[in-house]
Amino acid sequence: MQEITIGGTLRRAAGAWPDSTALVDGADPGRRWSFAELLREAERVARVLRARFEPGAHVAIWAGNCPEWILVEFGAALAGLTLVTVNPAYLATELEFVLRQSRAAGIVCAGEYRGRDLPATVAEVRHALPVLREVLTFPDLDPDLDPDLDHGPDPDLELPEVQPGDIAQIQYTSGTTGFPKGAELTQRGLANNGRIYAEVIGASAEDVWVNPMPLFHTAGCGLATLGALQTGGTHVLPPGFDPALVLELIAAERGTVTLTVPTMLIRMLEDEQPRDLTSWRLATLGGAPVPLELVRRAERQLDLTVAIGFGQTESSPYITHTVPGDGRTDTVGKPMPGIEVRVADPETGEPLPDGEVGEVCTRSACVMRGYFDNPGATAQAIDPAGWLHTGDLGTMDAEGYLRIEGRLKDMIIRGGENIYPREVEDVLFGHPAVSGVSVLGVPDEEWGEVVAACVQLRSGAEAGRDELERFCRRHLASYKVPRVWRFVDEFPMTPSGKIQKFVLRESIR
Repeated sequence: MQEITIGGTLRRAAGAWPDSTALVDGADPGRRWSFAELLREAERVARVLRARFEPGAHVAIWAGNCPEWILVEFGAALAGLTLVTVNPAYLATELEFVLRQSRAAGIVCAGEYRGRDLPATVAEVRHALPVLREVLTFPDLDPDLDPDLDHGPDPDLELPEVQPGDIAQIQYTSGTTGFPKGAELTQRGLANNGRIYAEVIGASAEDVWVNPMPLFHTAGCGLATLGALQTGGTHVLPPGFDPALVLELIAAERGTVTLTVPTMLIRMLEDEQPRDLTSWRLATLGGAPVPLELVRRAERQLDLTVAIGFGQTESSPYITHTVPGDGRTDTVGKPMPGIEVRVADPETGEPLPDGEVGEVCTRSACVMRGYFDNPGATAQAIDPAGWLHTGDLGTMDAEGYLRIEGRLKDMIIRGGENIYPREVEDVLFGHPAVSGVSVLGVPDEEWGEVVAACVQLRSGAEAGRDELERFCRRHLASYKVPRVWRFVDEFPMTPSGKIQKFVLRESIR
């Protein structure tokens, strides 16, 4: 691992590729920044923030995807602040929880998000937040945008010496199983993880990254933002995920690389409008299980190379990744360089032999410092030897490739038999009528648990319970075949694209 910081990587990139295009506003492609311009703007934002906050202070950002978000990310990193990333879809009570739990001294917010007045929402909860003393909007960071501001930050204001081990961000976990916790991610961990991911997928200064992942998540502001930065690529930032817009930006900007969750790629493959997408060479996927049929469809339909990663917020986030073209998209790849992975017995923590199912554990400089102000949860997640227990079940083969079988808490035990939802989901995804599927266990008086399948059909497709059950019986042992079926128009999702199984489980109950 390199001893680097987020601000340091920006300065290094500005020195290496000063005049190359670093950032493009996908909502207004006329707004572009070279690497040198990006550094200059980020340092200006850093001085605005440094004039208000001492190094180490927690400052939240609450906005949808936009270049200003990126400038605040880099500005906070250069000013030695801890950036608290907040989902812009949060309502008042959710915002209050994050700002209170993180002890945020300030917040920078957009004027609106999807028609909602964000500063008004902050004002609504501010009385409950005695630590919050500064509320800024994007114009406050740029005097040119606000005629009431007649001067900018002091250009001579000295920025602090930021250390690789300093906390760069507090990111709140997706909450697939309950209330989110704030993972403390270091400068070193985020910067290295983005760099290693970009190097593993073979990215270079010739690449144009089109990034629809939410910036408040490690994939958006970490992997894609810091990966493109450290390999000299151009970062094209749509204002959110709209399949048609993302495809149009790939065509217009000659995009070459994307990072999405599987659902996003499915939606793009379903858009059949004619566009020149020949520049798009690599689709990297993560954040949720990737069905092998989706990989084949992308290869067949758009001649894409697909690579797959596995990680979680607590590891900044990626842990393993396939190498493009290695033919191992039936796995989530090998441990990335500098990252240790082992499959352990969930009860004892002892390593298991190749091929046996156990809990995936990881250890590296990318692992979080801990959950902010939550030592109990930290002790449950990270053992005394520094291993992060991911809660995911997997197997490692003799070549070091990892397969994910599902979440430890999602494993179904039917009459003493262990059933891994991922296996059933992969089978169902192979049916031509199925667009999405989530498999989970539900209580049963006779068997303890039985398998339930929630299925989303492709537009215009028809398939009923009987047909899907027969399909499963051709590929699965009878005890693994779902006994409970639900057909859904859409799934309850976390902002990072993961299906909230606890919501489905409660709806079935």
